[in-house]
Amino acid sequence: MNTVLTVKKRDKGRNSSLTQLRQNGAIPGVVYGYQMESTAVSMDARQFAKMLAQFGNKNVFQLDVDGKRINAVLTEVQRCALKGNVKHVDFKSINMSEELEVDIPVTVTGKAIGVADGGFLLQPNREVRIKVNPSNIPETIEVDVTDVAIGTSLYVGDIRQKFSFEILQEDDYTLVTITPPAAENVQEDTVDGTPEVIEATGKNPSASEE
Repeated sequence: MNTVLTVKKRDKGRNSSLTQLRQNGAIPGVVYGYQMESTAVSMDARQFAKMLAQFGNKNVFQLDVDGKRINAVLTEVQRCALKGNVKHVDFKSINMSEELEVDIPVTVTGKAIGVADGGFLLQPNREVRIKVNPSNIPETIEVDVTDVAIGTSLYVGDIRQKFSFEILQEDDYTLVTITPPAAENVQEDTVDGTPEVIEATGKNPSASEE
C-alpha cells in the first residue's frame, strides 16, 4: 500500500536552522535516487510518526514534494539517543517497475517440537535481504518452525522455494536453531559412600585430564 506523505523543499542550512525546524514540529530529511537530484526536504513530525507506526519502515511511501508525486522507500531514520524521537530521515526514490533490495524481518510461526521437548529456540538472524518488485514488498517473512527438533536448525535453503521473491542470503544462513536444555547435574555415590557431583555427560569434573 502506498502512503502519501507531504514534504516541502528546504534550503540546506546550519545546525541552528535544523534545530529550529525540529522545534517547530518538523523533521528534516533528504530525497535522492531515481530521476531525482538530492533534495533537502522537511515534513510534519506527527504525520510521519503516524505513518511509520501504521505502515512500518518497509512500506513504499508516495511523497508529495511541493505537488510532485514521487515513489520512495526509507533508507535511514536517525533518532535521538536519549529521547528516541526522529531527528532526520533519508528517502530513496524508486522505479516501481524495477526490483529493489530490501531487508525484511523474519517472523516465527508454530511451536517447534524441540521446544516442546524442553529445548530453547534462538533466532541468530532476524532479517533477510530480498529482491522484489516494490509493489510486492512483504511486511514480514513468516517461517514455520513446527518440525525443528532439538539440535537442528532452519536455514534459508529450507524456505527459499516457498516464496516468489529472491532471498539474497546463502542457503546456510541460519534463521532458527533449537538448543538442548541445560545439562543437569546428577549425584552418584563414590566407593566410600560420599556423594559426588557428576556432569550429565558422565565425565567426572574432578578427574585430571590425560
